[in-house]
Amino acid sequence: MSESDKIKQQILELVRAYHELEFAPTEFVPGETAVPVSGKVFGGDEMVNLVDSSLEFWLTTGRYADEFEQQLARYVGVRHASLCNSGSSANLLALSALTSPSLGKRQLKPGDEVITVAAGFPTTVNPIIQNQLTPVFLDIDLRTHNIAVEHLEEAISPRTKAIMVAHTLGNPFDLDTVIEAANRHKLWFIEDNCDALGSKFNGRYTGTFGHLSTISFYPAHHITMGEGGVVLTNKPRLKKLVESFRDWGRDCWCPPGKDNTCGQRFEWQLGDLPYGYDHKYIYSHVGYNLKMTDMQAAVGLAQLKKLDDFIAARKRNWQQLHDGLKPFEEFLLLPEPTPNSDPSWFGFLLTVRPEAPFSRNELIGCLEEHKIATRLLFSGNLIRQPAYQNVPHRVVGDLTNTDIVMNQTFWIGVFPGLTPQMIDYVIATFGEFLRPYGQT
Repeated sequence: MSESDKIKQQILELVRAYHELEFAPTEFVPGETAVPVSGKVFGGDEMVNLVDSSLEFWLTTGRYADEFEQQLARYVGVRHASLCNSGSSANLLALSALTSPSLGKRQLKPGDEVITVAAGFPTTVNPIIQNQLTPVFLDIDLRTHNIAVEHLEEAISPRTKAIMVAHTLGNPFDLDTVIEAANRHKLWFIEDNCDALGSKFNGRYTGTFGHLSTISFYPAHHITMGEGGVVLTNKPRLKKLVESFRDWGRDCWCPPGKDNTCGQRFEWQLGDLPYGYDHKYIYSHVGYNLKMTDMQAAVGLAQLKKLDDFIAARKRNWQQLHDGLKPFEEFLLLPEPTPNSDPSWFGFLLTVRPEAPFSRNELIGCLEEHKIATRLLFSGNLIRQPAYQNVPHRVVGDLTNTDIVMNQTFWIGVFPGLTPQMIDYVIATFGEFLRPYGQT
């Protein structure tokens, strides 16, 4: 072992010891300790990987990213995983890839329509607008909070070219109906799986059904890299397009630090460039730089080994909340998993029934006072948000349930950092709030 290797080993041993001291578990004190909706759960392995990567000082995408992509693709069951710097960027890359002229008649062009929902996170919809496409908004189901598929057929017009929807807070939408419609009408299907890593539908992982799908690795999500995302696909052609848009729009597919993967680096003639122009500097798309650092991937690789345990904890926490809050169904509409699904839950959604003798704000005000964090269902009704007031769009049917969610719905946490004692405290706090209304 070289002297530098010995020093490195000492550094990593000290990092692990530091983690054990600095991040030791603390006692939960009801009413004093915060109960977050989400958060990063990590150990010494993540910190060791992070420091190990930083000591190599390979600051862009590298060996950790390559290994993560391979292991994640193997885990969910797809051929290709392409890392990027966020789940939002993953959505942008997935949709932008379908605007490539190389797709011929299947190319998405300005004015084409993409079916989605108005209740959700903005960056499921933003790529549609950013690519000068037209979002077609559908309502949601109030129990699953997913796309109301009964309006799907009605929404498809001659200009409709794609469907892009998310699995809401880990609960899969009705993939059978969506895929059947997409196949019958020859539509692209982009599956926003950012909140649903580990969820299953008909025994198969979500994120494997779409032509393209996306996952987020923000700290709130099932595993974290701090920032990060990935695009999944089984289509080599789509993988190449995603990575072109991710890597400045270049035509070359050489990984960072390598040259002449194609074996013809100085033998191409594309566009109006001269024959032999360096392939590393030929651009076939108007792209971005949305790559991930290897240090982030190093953290993700350690996280991936814990994913099964994280998923199991999310399911336990969700079920404990569901069982504990079931006596309050007179006033609260509880969530339900989609038929034929096995969700890896992101959060626990609750809707205050319109006839309840209290408002959503009164309930969440009580929870927040007791240090129980809450969140709304992201945008509520996206078309009522100021940024989207003048965006061209279509609405099919009405958005009644979307407006109910905007006014009545919120969610609380189920992430692995919550203990059974914390969940019991949450349930007890609901009970205290509802006691004056005859609920115990």
